[in-house]
Amino acid sequence: MKTKIPLILALCGFAAACGYHLRGTGTFLPPHIKTLYVPMFKNETTRFQLDLKLTQAVVNEFVARSKVEVSTDEGKSDAVLLGDIVTFNVYPIALSSQGGADRYNITVVARVVLRDKVKNRIIFANPSFLYIQEYEVSEGADFESMETEAIDQIAEKFARSLVMTMLEGF
Repeated sequence: MKTKIPLILALCGFAAACGYHLRGTGTFLPPHIKTLYVPMFKNETTRFQLDLKLTQAVVNEFVARSKVEVSTDEGKSDAVLLGDIVTFNVYPIALSSQGGADRYNITVVARVVLRDKVKNRIIFANPSFLYIQEYEVSEGADFESMETEAIDQIAEKFARSLVMTMLEGF
């Protein structure tokens, strides 16, 4: 048993030395980025309040997952995150026994740029960040009646995916 301890310690040291870390614990942001400004995402879709919900969800996710403070003053921030919501599509993919759709595929596409204002360079950019999720409505309901709840859930999961992608550098 005592011979296994040095081996385990050596493996842990090797894993740490090669940059291995658990997902959600790393940061791709430069260490000088302490504050981030996130203006309202531009909504190029026809979905009402999609810009508000996605922006707020992204801010909440940054607060929860990073050590960066989100600032309301662009002049006092080290970085700025710009987003344009390009597409929001809802497609029925399954029918209930009554013949109405009860499962939908929701697609969100956004242009996203995270700019380092201190060094005047782009840290992260994706001209078509894609998020796809299935959403199921309860029996007897339709998507239109559940739309607000669906968008709230999509916004939260979209934000988690986007922030994790930016922080982890994937």
